[in-house]
Amino acid sequence: MKTFAFIDASNLFYGGVKSLGWKIDYQKLLVYLQRKYNAERILYFGGVEIHKFPYDYLQNETVPLKELVEYLLALIEKEGPKLTEAMLLLLNRHLQRIRFYLKLEQFGYELYLKPVKLYEQEDGLTKRKANCDVDMAFYLMKEKDSFERAVILSGDGDFLPVLKHLRENGKEVIVLARAKRTAREIKQFAGGKFRDFIKLEKDIKFREK
Repeated sequence: MKTFAFIDASNLFYGGVKSLGWKIDYQKLLVYLQRKYNAERILYFGGVEIHKFPYDYLQNETVPLKELVEYLLALIEKEGPKLTEAMLLLLNRHLQRIRFYLKLEQFGYELYLKPVKLYEQEDGLTKRKANCDVDMAFYLMKEKDSFERAVILSGDGDFLPVLKHLRENGKEVIVLARAKRTAREIKQFAGGKFRDFIKLEKDIKFREK
């Protein structure tokens, strides 16, 4: 059965190690999806900080990571002496994240990354947001004639209309998500096709060598 996997990173991995209690080995996750479900393509949707990088929303489907790395390194070299220690630490942390994404590409993930946007809240605090729900829903519909089965790594209830449409059109839908963070309607929809991501620890946990 021709299978594609779709990963909503912001929903599935929110909180990281603190939330899960263990660190994910993303190479093992990819291998698991390929071995367990014969996933031919694994599409990963997430956000990335770009620090005013000239990203063209009309021309690009995803942020070009190598160009972004070059831009940030040049920014640090040019503005470094003027930046606070906290800002330099932040830039380096974001560079590490981008290099992590580049590693995912090497493993075989298809990345669809959008810039993180800053929103001023009523309380004066700034919130960072990069919702990729629409992007993932779009690709689920765009690719629906190319797969027979979709493995959805997200528990977000916003996907329910798309998932129902896929099933109504003869597609098998499997939901692989964290039970505690999965919308009730998604669990009800998936039924026996729901898998608790937490139970994959033995298969995909990162172990120090």
